[in-house]
Amino acid sequence: MEKTAFIDKTGGPEVIQWRDEELPPPGEGEVRMRHHAVGLNYIDTYHRSGLYPIDLPGKLGSEAAGVVEAVGEGVSDFAVGDRVGVFGPARGAYATARNIAADLLVPLPDHVDDRTAAAILLKGATTAFLIEDCAKVQAGWTVLVHAAAGGVGHLAVGWLKAIGATVIATVGSEAKAEKARAAGADHVILNRTEDVAARVREITGGTGVPVVLDGVGKATWEASLNSTARRGLVVSFGNASGAVDGVNLGILAAKGSLFVTRPTLFDYAVTAEEKRSLIARVFAMLEKGAITPEIGQTCALTDVAKAHRAIEAGETVGSTVLIP
Repeated sequence: MEKTAFIDKTGGPEVIQWRDEELPPPGEGEVRMRHHAVGLNYIDTYHRSGLYPIDLPGKLGSEAAGVVEAVGEGVSDFAVGDRVGVFGPARGAYATARNIAADLLVPLPDHVDDRTAAAILLKGATTAFLIEDCAKVQAGWTVLVHAAAGGVGHLAVGWLKAIGATVIATVGSEAKAEKARAAGADHVILNRTEDVAARVREITGGTGVPVVLDGVGKATWEASLNSTARRGLVVSFGNASGAVDGVNLGILAAKGSLFVTRPTLFDYAVTAEEKRSLIARVFAMLEKGAITPEIGQTCALTDVAKAHRAIEAGETVGSTVLIP
């Protein structure tokens, strides 16, 4: 019997329930994956809370690393014993094992251990597509990264520096500022005590930045608009402080003919080939030391409700890995 997390209704972390589940043999095109490490991501809290609706009862978790235990008919890319990872879009990573479509899996190289993979697959893929495929950042650009000590923010700082960009990072505390600097941030703004947009304008000689990476949402929306250069791009990719809503498009004209996008990873990683190509870029950046997963905390998988409370309270640093 395997243990799997379900929710029957949306709400706070208390709605997460654990059930025993007997897995059938994997079906056609599927493998059975034994989870060795599971990643915690903010999107998991959106599914749990109902901000991103899912069918109920539903499973949670998108990211895991482990090993193939059984292979269904028609699977040729993987064999029993292969180390693999998954970062979505299918949910169900909060489990000791599961049957999963083989085309959702990516192979794990020997130099990437399970905990590192669980900490970096989804966040790394998100970082890669945001910077290179969505914003198309070029060497020499200056980019504002909100929540730069968080999972994606931390990786984004290192990735941007590796491709030759200048990074302005916002964080909520001096401890997190040190982490952003260690990742390579050129300038760090303490968003609780400083006027973010005013500091960005000061740093950029009044012009603002061509790109803002904003995973915070509602609380940083005004600062993002006010920090962006004429014809610049705000990439709003998360809702850590709540969703951005009620947007009057006229504000984009008033702020300098700005562009705004609200992208999701799986419009940029649709096919198996796209997923594996994206992750290959992540592993290349990891291998050369440009990015590190920075596992800030680990906990038992069955304590995931506690981990949800911590990430929503802003009490985590870097990535959280859950151990089955």
